[in-house]
Amino acid sequence: MMTPHIEAASDAFAKTVLMPGDPLRAKFIAEHYLDNVKQVNQVRNMLAYTGTYQGVPVSVMGSGMGMPSIGIYSWELFTVYEVEHIIRIGSCGAYSPELNLYDVLLADRVFSETTFGTVQNGDPNPFRSPSPELNQRLIQSAHALSLPLKTGTVHSCDVFYRENSQDFQRILHTHQALAVEMEAFALFHNAQVLGKHAACLLTVSDSLVTAEAASPEARQTAFTRMMDIALHSIANA
Repeated sequence: MMTPHIEAASDAFAKTVLMPGDPLRAKFIAEHYLDNVKQVNQVRNMLAYTGTYQGVPVSVMGSGMGMPSIGIYSWELFTVYEVEHIIRIGSCGAYSPELNLYDVLLADRVFSETTFGTVQNGDPNPFRSPSPELNQRLIQSAHALSLPLKTGTVHSCDVFYRENSQDFQRILHTHQALAVEMEAFALFHNAQVLGKHAACLLTVSDSLVTAEAASPEARQTAFTRMMDIALHSIANA
């Protein structure tokens, strides 16, 4: 069974998929965390792998950047490959001074100005929610691992290079969005439409408040706390 974007066999994916934006981060997770790993997709270099973690089947696949990209891959995983849960594990930029570099943030709501929902099924609501069950599992895993985890509203934005670089202050105060990323709204929308489960776990890679930023190498390999929380939640579901 193939789609225009995924070459995998119909049974190639586990029921739960971890989805970083960067396909090289997917490769890193597969090589460093999973056992019995098999690469199941390389179309457009959007690498995907399936293996086990503590004996539990799990897949990991890159989503690419932005809502159109994760919208395509999550839809096909949910509908064609019968995936039930997708946990986005990505990076974010901090809007709030309460967030520091490398803090882990769990989205309990996302806000966006995007037209993704309006175009996809006529839903203009600018907010989407994750799966309560998945979020609770991630919170429990962070607690079990004694890893700090913050929760809050996240801004899903279509534009990376914003003309008004201080506009984040308005979004923080108006919508209480603590940080910005570019994919979660589309993932949550697809899960909502299809009756599936989705969550978004983020590591702060840069701050719009302090102008601190992680290196590209750190973005790919150093977000280990986020990965530990996500994988623990799968192994102990």
